[in-house]
Amino acid sequence: MTQTIALVTGGNRGLGRNTVLKLAEQGVDSILTFRRGREEAAAVVAEAARLGRRAVALPLDIGPNAALANFAGQVRQVLAQQWGREHFDFLVNNAGIGIHTPFADTSEAQFDQLMAVHLKGPFFLTQALLPLLADGGRIVNVSTGLTRFAIPGYAAYASMKGAVEVLTRYLAKELGARGIAVNVVAPGAIETDFGDGMVRDNRAINDYLASQTALGRVGLPDDIGAVIASLLSSDNRWINAQRIEASGGMFL
Repeated sequence: MTQTIALVTGGNRGLGRNTVLKLAEQGVDSILTFRRGREEAAAVVAEAARLGRRAVALPLDIGPNAALANFAGQVRQVLAQQWGREHFDFLVNNAGIGIHTPFADTSEAQFDQLMAVHLKGPFFLTQALLPLLADGGRIVNVSTGLTRFAIPGYAAYASMKGAVEVLTRYLAKELGARGIAVNVVAPGAIETDFGDGMVRDNRAINDYLASQTALGRVGLPDDIGAVIASLLSSDNRWINAQRIEASGGMFL
């Protein structure tokens, strides 16, 4: 039986790390990427091994001037060396950065950085990896609850994620002939180091967001990694072109 393989960007920490490990629990191997945090990435590889699954960490800066063709070549080489395969099965576009700045104060440099990481990067990374993505495979793009509700300071960030949600529908339409399903998972507020750990470390912000969430708390990485892993399971193969918000019911 051929081993199932996922490629998870930003898999060394936060939601990406949790996704790799949740997939490992389901018997899925992973190629995970990291921009910084080589030691964190190595720890995820070790934890996946403890769960009985193989993981390989590759460096990738998905920001401006990303060498995506070179990265695709590295993925091809790793697939051949580690799995004797030419293709992987799941792509999770998770890597991201957080910039919290009011609309009136957002600089062009901040806008361009967010565009490069959250829209241009996933767009052209997915394009570069298409020859390596198996027919019948699946793509999950990670968005944000901020495309549905508005919190001041995230106009540029949420705009990029809104574009990713539109892109997801186009990918689902254009890749459908290959049997590839493409969906979006949109987390609400999560306790991670994303955005300098604002939700995790600022008690006032944490309490406010929890008070605006139907289930009475903000999310944890386990809440999101489990959703992504479930979406990639064979039980959910008929879900396509959907935005699935995992927020505990924020701002209803």
